[in-house]
Amino acid sequence: MSSPQLPPLPRLNALATAVPTHDIHQAFIDWATPRLTDERVRALFARMAARSGIAHRWSVLPPTADGGSPVAPGGFYDVPGLPPTSARMTAYAAHAPELALQAIAKLGDAFDPRRITHIVVASCTGFVAPGIDQILARRLGLRPTVERVLIGFMGCYAGVTALRSARHIVRSEPGAVVLVVSVELSTLHLSLAEAPEPLLAMLQFSDGAAAGIVSADTRGLALGAGVSLALDDSADLIRWDIGDRGFEMHLSGEVPGRLREALAAPAVRGQLFDGDPPELLAVHAGGRSVLDAVEHALGVDPPTLADSRSVLARFGNMSSATILFVLAEMMARGAEGQGIAIAFGPGLAAEAIRFDAGRFDAGGIGA
Repeated sequence: MSSPQLPPLPRLNALATAVPTHDIHQAFIDWATPRLTDERVRALFARMAARSGIAHRWSVLPPTADGGSPVAPGGFYDVPGLPPTSARMTAYAAHAPELALQAIAKLGDAFDPRRITHIVVASCTGFVAPGIDQILARRLGLRPTVERVLIGFMGCYAGVTALRSARHIVRSEPGAVVLVVSVELSTLHLSLAEAPEPLLAMLQFSDGAAAGIVSADTRGLALGAGVSLALDDSADLIRWDIGDRGFEMHLSGEVPGRLREALAAPAVRGQLFDGDPPELLAVHAGGRSVLDAVEHALGVDPPTLADSRSVLARFGNMSSATILFVLAEMMARGAEGQGIAIAFGPGLAAEAIRFDAGRFDAGGIGA
């Protein structure tokens, strides 16, 4: 009697990233600072901005004719009351496919449109129909029979959900070749806040895209089982509301503390790790305080989160694309060992996926 056939081992064969060319980080600080009329609050904002761990954030919104930022005279946001959500969604429909295509192009020979059987797209910063999945499939020349999955509005952990979805597809269809894409245009959602909390939340967000190939090919990072966790009584800690002037982000200052408390709990640790944390930790770079909370809760040395901190410094928080940037960083430097990728988002909830990183081929490509 023959033994049952094991499902194939899905692997992330290649991973590439892309960001726009317009750095808007300092321009945002210069715009936000005068909005705080209390000198003590303004000084606090300046200290928090300096300690954010972020040096650059990128936007698809173009500079003005004289090189100014989107908030400068003549920029995208230079209209009374800021642009309506409809104008922001028009910009999303124009720019999101372009940025995603830039990331896919960086996959090089790893991407062959003739081999793609499925496409999984994650994006929470815009809506358009036909969706980004259809737009990309058409512009890439994918076969009309390619199966499509669009993961929308899940927030920062949707990049993990996209990888897990691709893994499930390959395990159920051994011949599948899945194109995974995350594209986020967070800078389309500037709001007229005049309090430090929402301004500090907006201080973190940036635009970026990542693209990967998941299949049963033996190259790359082996994808293991996933883990989903949701914290009790946390629904209002991270929230996106669709308003008349864009998507309004609500990010509570309690998030780092709640994460630290949750990750230190034996029951949660037991779900994530079998014993001590693995040697490779790809943690969503949701902000310096989030990374500090994870580092302290898990009791790991600072170098363990160096890849996450590097992504935060160079790119900011790109919502669902961020965790893929961290994995791309690991792949690019040839990291080896077992690991887990974990991201946090609305809920407050966490999504994770285990992985095994052997010696990589030329599959890891940075931005």
